[in-house]
Amino acid sequence: MNNLPDFEGLAMFAKVAEEGSFAAAARVMGVSVPTVSRAVARLEERLGGRLFNRTSRQLALTEFGSGLAAKAGEIYRQAEEIESEAQNLSVQPRGLVRLAVPMAFGLRWVAPLLPRLMRQYPELSVDLHLSDASVDLVAEGFDAALRIAVMPDSSLVARRLCAVTQFAVASPAYIEAHGRPSHPRELASRTCMSYVYRARTQVWRFTHQDGTQEDVVPNGPLRVTNSDALLPVLLEGLAIAELPEFIASEYFADGRLEVLFPQWSMARGGLYFVTPSARSRPAKIKALSDFFAQHLSDPRWRWPPNDHPDTPTSRKALHK
Repeated sequence: MNNLPDFEGLAMFAKVAEEGSFAAAARVMGVSVPTVSRAVARLEERLGGRLFNRTSRQLALTEFGSGLAAKAGEIYRQAEEIESEAQNLSVQPRGLVRLAVPMAFGLRWVAPLLPRLMRQYPELSVDLHLSDASVDLVAEGFDAALRIAVMPDSSLVARRLCAVTQFAVASPAYIEAHGRPSHPRELASRTCMSYVYRARTQVWRFTHQDGTQEDVVPNGPLRVTNSDALLPVLLEGLAIAELPEFIASEYFADGRLEVLFPQWSMARGGLYFVTPSARSRPAKIKALSDFFAQHLSDPRWRWPPNDHPDTPTSRKALHK
């Protein structure tokens, strides 16, 4: 008997136990089903016990196999981590990264960073997917995404980069023609435009400084899948809309838009760098995560400038 542990057999056994079938494990590991079957059979012979009960329709761990599965899985994970750490120490970030980014945010704040990224990591290639639709990272083959959410998908590994604040906004032309609403509940009778990809699409939730909440269902003739499409109608003074701070701040600065309810805050989310798994994270993914953390954690879009996004009381002077 070979004194060297059968690491291949243990790894394949752990993957079969995790995936629930030989075929699924083979697919994940990129090998044939017979290769997996032979490795598990070899391990069973070496250990002197059956690891699985097999029928034509079902595969189940034996009591003996159940006792070993967790330990074999831990060995597999540790081996992945060792390889990943070695790559991170010895390999310059290189290769292709498929990255999904929301359209409006990506054009304003990610695209301008690309020259710096390319100079910093010349061996890195980026396939940048710009869309406001939420992609399934695993099913669609993405390595990472920037997501704006109140709470990211719990099945993903998320790194919070910064807060993202929303505002109910209108132009001076709208306010002159229709008057400034004094309370969020008045929006129910106003013309409002909706962004259809936002969470709770049919409800705008406001929270007053004193903790009071007000939910409003926006009514209006326009719903869009990209926030930039709201701007022409907003600037013409035809409606009210909800806009994220990273779009609205430049229009606040030159007076073309105004915050309607500075004493109220809307649902605050965050900008997250998300990946399918924390295990075996290659150097290129860590480098990209660190790059965005460096350049987006203290965002230049905050309004008022240098204001902390979690202090709504500091926005009292946004309108006179």
